[in-house]
Amino acid sequence: MIFIDACFGKETPYTPVWFMRQAGRYLSEYRETRKQAGDFLSLCKNPKLASEVTLQPIDILGVDAAILFSDILVVPMEMGMELGFFTGEGPKFTQTIQSDKDLKQLRQDSHLSLNYVYDTITMTRQKLAKDKALIGFCGAPWTLATYMIEGQGSKTYNQTKKILYSNAQFLHNLLELITHNLKNYLESQIKAGVNAVMIFDSWAAALEESAYLEFGFEYCKQIASFIKQKYPEIPVILFPKGISGYLDKIDGEFDVFGVDWSTPLKIAKEKLGDKYVLQGNLEPCRIYDEKSMLEGAKDILDLMQGKRHIFNLGHGMLPDLPRENAIKLVDFIHQYRF
Repeated sequence: MIFIDACFGKETPYTPVWFMRQAGRYLSEYRETRKQAGDFLSLCKNPKLASEVTLQPIDILGVDAAILFSDILVVPMEMGMELGFFTGEGPKFTQTIQSDKDLKQLRQDSHLSLNYVYDTITMTRQKLAKDKALIGFCGAPWTLATYMIEGQGSKTYNQTKKILYSNAQFLHNLLELITHNLKNYLESQIKAGVNAVMIFDSWAAALEESAYLEFGFEYCKQIASFIKQKYPEIPVILFPKGISGYLDKIDGEFDVFGVDWSTPLKIAKEKLGDKYVLQGNLEPCRIYDEKSMLEGAKDILDLMQGKRHIFNLGHGMLPDLPRENAIKLVDFIHQYRF
């Protein structure tokens, strides 16, 4: 698989490409499948339909890897938190984690209740071409903890940060429990058939450097180390969004570092390019305009010439991006020669 070869820094005939959120609302096929499911969470829990949308970008865009269709919040949901997705508001938990009592009610074995995810993986891997990779994923402990404490997405994360600075041990206890669940979850995904795993730390930028390294990145490193020690043949990709100010502090047993669009790729290349394969980082909104999109792609490919690289966006596909431009982008990358 060209994608897996690239994850390990091997020479490839062209730069492989896939897109974060490549299965989504910008595809009419996805919208139709979601309509069949009834709602987003029902789609995640329906292996047949979830597999269908996982495969759609492979067939439509021609990307080199499929990423499991699911959501990072299924883990805290199966740890015992009631989750709902609301139009215009996003995901919300009906209760939050605020005390040791709340913590004790959470399950340590949520991976045992996520068979719908593993069934999706197995079904998808059976249908996916052998030269195409299947990526599994989870949310990072810090990002999941913010949802569990705030109850929903946040602009300030003030409840979580209040606990961090006033009751650090409680937050560490929660993060350790989440990390334990995620290790088992990713291992179960690997056993079901994924070829690589990715850790999304969407809210990494919410913390100052010292706090993120202690409460965020440390737990990502623990998960990566667990996977690499047991499954060295499985690449681990880490995507901590918005930490360009301290890339020189990044270390750990992972293979690929996902670069978000706000991080100059040149800086990531200088600081991390010799340690990790870099993935990224086209600004997603460039896809609205073909000329801007291709100029941005060319700049990235030229910059990474001679360095290990996987092409991706610096964040996820947006719901109203033109699919025809995404198709042209994949074709451009596959045909580009230095």
